[in-house]
Amino acid sequence: MASGFTSDGLRQWRDVAESHVSDDKVPGLVTLVARGPEVYVAPIGTLSIGGKPVERDSLFRIASTTKPITAATTLAIVHEGLLSLDEPVERLLPEFAQPRVLAQVNGPLDETVPVDRAITVRDLLTFTYGFGMVLDMFMSPEPWPIVAAANDAELGTFGPPAPGKQPDADEWMKRMGALPLVTQPGERWLYNAAAQVLGVLCARAAGTSYDEVVRTRITEPIGMRDTAFFTRNTERLATAYQSTPEGLVANDPPDGAWSQPPMFADGAGGLVSTVDDLLAFARMLLGGGERVMSADLARQMTSDQLTPSQRAGCEAFLGDRSWGFGQAVAVSGPREGAFGWDGGLGTSWLVDPKQDLVVIVLTQRMWEMALPPAVHTEIQDAAYAALA
Repeated sequence: MASGFTSDGLRQWRDVAESHVSDDKVPGLVTLVARGPEVYVAPIGTLSIGGKPVERDSLFRIASTTKPITAATTLAIVHEGLLSLDEPVERLLPEFAQPRVLAQVNGPLDETVPVDRAITVRDLLTFTYGFGMVLDMFMSPEPWPIVAAANDAELGTFGPPAPGKQPDADEWMKRMGALPLVTQPGERWLYNAAAQVLGVLCARAAGTSYDEVVRTRITEPIGMRDTAFFTRNTERLATAYQSTPEGLVANDPPDGAWSQPPMFADGAGGLVSTVDDLLAFARMLLGGGERVMSADLARQMTSDQLTPSQRAGCEAFLGDRSWGFGQAVAVSGPREGAFGWDGGLGTSWLVDPKQDLVVIVLTQRMWEMALPPAVHTEIQDAAYAALA
């Protein structure tokens, strides 16, 4: 059993967190470290510039930290027998029954080749089904045709979460299915879109809406009482900011896009949550999936599922990590075996089973690049340094 943290280490962990809080850095944050039964939480700063203090139960838009929750939801559906990991998804997603694949990833939409094989549930969980983001898309002086088409279809696939701007799930899937794939299924890891498709798949498998699937399979069973695709408790929701040359500018107020139910419950980035809810989710996985999935499915979710060729060229998103189901997995170094994922609106969630360690950092400042900013990496480093 892990033995906890040192007192000096915990003071340093909080000092590091406080060093990142100011009106021109991060107006406020909540960070949590946990090891075994020990839990320490530091709410620091304010929910908005000049606003009321952050509290332990403050709500944050967790953006892509939604993805591991979507993967776990899918595995809960698999555990129930409503899906199989290696079945073709066309049984429930006929929009993917006869996909085409772009002849060139940046080429015209009408220059395609046949698909080599069917898309499977496993392909979606590993983000290798053939559609999503690659770094080259954002380096091009002109939008690639596939990016322009996805944006015109209002899929919300190639940018930050956009609740209220996407169509309902069936229409969303119809528009997605009308686009060609970027690569052949199983060929390489591509970011984001797979988690959106998983949400539609889970809803159809369970015969209800995706937000209801998440509630009944994940949030209620493990006590994530504040995690949802919107909140009525807007007084607890931090203001979302982004950096500009003139300083931080609010891009979503508490009564904004996350204050009402969205037409499309986005499994890639739509949830709001709290540190304690994300701790409960981490402990579920550390406990082998108890109340949600089998221990074998939990093991697969938290271990490397990619081949070297599938992850080649993905360093802009993954760094030196690989991918399990819906989340990154460290495959080398002192944190080998640690898993988790981050949210580009300002969140990070890290679980290290070897150390029985959970580190959560919730801010609401949008990242300026794909890899985590210093407020996240330095707090995580301080948490490791605090281990007894």
